Amino acid sequence: MNSRSQPPSAANSPASSAPAGPAPVPSSLDALDRQLITQLQANARASTAELARKLSVARTTVVARLARLEGNGTIVGYTARLGADAADRGVQAFVGITVQPKAGREVVKRLSQLPELRQLASVSGEFDYMALLRAESTMRLDALLDEIGEIDGVIKTTSSVVLALRVDRSSG
Repeated sequence: MNSRSQPPSAANSPASSAPAGPAPVPSSLDALDRQLITQLQANARASTAELARKLSVARTTVVARLARLEGNGTIVGYTARLGADAADRGVQAFVGITVQPKAGREVVKRLSQLPELRQLASVSGEFDYMALLRAESTMRLDALLDEIGEIDGVIKTTSSVVLALRVDRSSG
């Protein structure tokens, strides 16, 4: 375990409780919405024409449904998933982050800009946030921890490097 501290500084940003992960699919969706979401979760690069063929509906129906689902916040983005070989390269670490009162919003905004950030959750207990980082090397992880520690409002980080993943139910 590795702890890093930063001297307190005056941070004036209001606190935030940013969502930690994907929200559950709303129950107000109909069967077609759910099928469309399932298809996109399997292949976010599928064209609207391909989705329409798989769902046996008109392409314009898919376009309208996607616009509605994006507009109401059900779909908030599209992403690339790494294959097992690419995902296994590098090093992962859980990082507990303690922030100054009212600094949460700005700290979350800065952390969100790190491409190595995989997850960020606000948590109860010793830390304010728990981040999951994936870096290509321990040297890059060390630099990331320094970057995080230098963010205005961050008081302390405590990191634990993942040695082996024993159970992983996150991949679809």
